[in-house]
Amino acid sequence: MRIKRIYTFMLQTFLPLFLMTFFICLFIVLMQFLWRYVGDLVGKGLGIDILAQLFFYASLTFVPMALPLGILLASLMTFGNLGESLELLAMKSSGISLLKIMKPLTAFMVVLAVATFFFQDRVLPLANTKMYSILIGIKHTSPELEIPEGIFYKEINNYNIYVDHKDYDTGMLHGVTIYIFDGSNIEDATVTVADSAKISMAETGKHLKLTLWSGQQVGTFRQGTGNSYQQQQKHPKYRRESFSMKEVYIPYDNGFDTDEESISDRHVGKNLAQLSHSVDSLNQRIDSINYGYGKKLVRSIYYTNVRESVRDDSAYFAEKTEKPQKMVIDLDSIYASLTPEQMEKLTDKATSRAKNVIQTFAIQREMQAFEQKNVNYHAIEMHRKFTLSVACLLFFFIGAPLGAIIRKGGIGIPIITGVLFFIFYYIIDNTGYKAAKNGSMQPWFGTWLSSMVLAPIGLWLTWRAVNDSPLFDWDTYKIRFAQIMRKVMRRSRPILEFAKKHREQRSTHSAFFGRRTRKRNNRSNPFS
Repeated sequence: MRIKRIYTFMLQTFLPLFLMTFFICLFIVLMQFLWRYVGDLVGKGLGIDILAQLFFYASLTFVPMALPLGILLASLMTFGNLGESLELLAMKSSGISLLKIMKPLTAFMVVLAVATFFFQDRVLPLANTKMYSILIGIKHTSPELEIPEGIFYKEINNYNIYVDHKDYDTGMLHGVTIYIFDGSNIEDATVTVADSAKISMAETGKHLKLTLWSGQQVGTFRQGTGNSYQQQQKHPKYRRESFSMKEVYIPYDNGFDTDEESISDRHVGKNLAQLSHSVDSLNQRIDSINYGYGKKLVRSIYYTNVRESVRDDSAYFAEKTEKPQKMVIDLDSIYASLTPEQMEKLTDKATSRAKNVIQTFAIQREMQAFEQKNVNYHAIEMHRKFTLSVACLLFFFIGAPLGAIIRKGGIGIPIITGVLFFIFYYIIDNTGYKAAKNGSMQPWFGTWLSSMVLAPIGLWLTWRAVNDSPLFDWDTYKIRFAQIMRKVMRRSRPILEFAKKHREQRSTHSAFFGRRTRKRNNRSNPFS
């Protein structure tokens, strides 16, 4: 089967522009990534191979952002150039419709959308795993570089670290002072002073190992002579320790996982089958947790406590009936029969139990919200395997008709129009993603929100371009607006005539009755 000449012409025109715009967009996004992590990369002594691997995997992870924008710009420039050089007009005058002109590029976009889906499902999880693992390794290479000189470093909770001087060649810290705050009382701080120190990352990846040399540690602990907690808090005790070498472990959470296996267990490192299985498993886990919470809540509050109170307070009843479940208990009378000491004790006990129940289920609610958020992450990532492919098709059916309507080539108007459309798409997509992540929207709705907004725009632009309808001809809009106004005035003319006639009748009536009123007033006034 021989391919038509017009098909090869369209592909030869579109593909170079598509490759150019795609790699330019990818380079811009990659520079944004470099600007974001430049503080973690500079001064670490990293080799060219490590940086090359990082940029390679980062470029793969940014394909979903650069690909739709590249398609939009390429389609705008292609059809804009054809319209400006009158080649598009020559094709249409030969009896070739716009849809037939777009046919080879549409087939190419379908193939690209299928390839994009497999890229999202197979390549992107691996790229995410590799990129984050390299970032973690870089971040753990020299943790001492994050601590500035001559300024208190307060990024670690309950720790303030001060360093006089740092030796970047050996990684040694000189003149180290560490304040450790345990609680809200400033008197409970522990101060450690050392001549030199060295920081390294612990094997667990969650702690910084700080090795100190030639220093002292001063702290407080509270212990009183009385038995009550209040008496013990009033008598702080001080302790002082001198050391030649001491190791201190500081909690340090950098927000990342520690190895490739833990990253691959997250939503960014799973393919479609793994995500679907994870969503089902997490939903079953949430259902079982909710069922257990419900049983515990009913058993501990509404049933168990009442039955136990009936058994414990049996001395207040003269005799028991054969069916205690049908017994009518007057709690007010039972409470009124107690002594003031018993009332106070019972009230304190009930208040303490209520607070414990509230705290317990508040923690369980937070755990449940965390589990649901994890489900939302997996569901969003599962739907995003398809949204990129659909976005490629939508941006093509927006860019190609819009370029045929604008008929302006080059890189001026197409780039401005394409960037505006992409910003509009990115805002909607980011809004839907955040709403789905927080649970304000269903994951499928928040993920597909941008596609649902762009689909009518693409259909409308394609319809206008196929019918050769002017889109930016303002004279056409003025004529259309004048026609609409004439129709409105024609339909409202009877109403206006009726209102005018009614207004004239009212003015005639007012004038007649006004003259009669003035004559009557003149006759009644003797001084007129």
